[in-house]
Amino acid sequence: MIAIIDYDAGNTRSVVKAVEYLGFECELTRNHDFIRKADKLILPGVGSFGDAIEKLKTYGLFDLIREEVKAGKPILGICLGLQLFFESSDESEGVEGLCLLKGKIKKIPPKEGFKIPHMGWNSISINKDKNLYKGIKDLSYVYFVHSYYLECEDKDAVAATTEYCTHIEASVEQDNIYACQFHPEKSGDVGLKILKNYCEV
Repeated sequence: MIAIIDYDAGNTRSVVKAVEYLGFECELTRNHDFIRKADKLILPGVGSFGDAIEKLKTYGLFDLIREEVKAGKPILGICLGLQLFFESSDESEGVEGLCLLKGKIKKIPPKEGFKIPHMGWNSISINKDKNLYKGIKDLSYVYFVHSYYLECEDKDAVAATTEYCTHIEASVEQDNIYACQFHPEKSGDVGLKILKNYCEV
């Protein structure tokens, strides 16, 4: 069973529908007992870094997620979920993230001819050694919606990158921690395959 963590963030229902479509049991929940019993976790989300951390703490999920991940339970972060895994964000100065991985979330710099937020399809360069991308062709297209991007301290954890105004680390994978800045649930067959790879880890 997969627990999709409910902390009042946007875009959770489409993740539930995608996981169910793939044939895996899941539940959108903030129930602590259910989260502890689940085989895997997914932290989706669209919204503000600071507001999201506040909501996680309000529902008692901040420490629970850290405990479960440190105990070895797999977790997948999607979009804002990826950003929350790291230490801090330019979006919310002074707010500490989950600190599951080392790195910072930075604002995408302006560049002539490019719109921010970055919204649309971009190809990703894939690190072939990563589980999330088994069976996925390099330079496959996935769907992004974001104004902030990851700068990961451990470059070995970076699973995929893209280019938009700057070099963007679009996905990470380290031990039991997986994350995508893009939305696999909105990325067609490629995205569904990435989700399936995670659900089968």
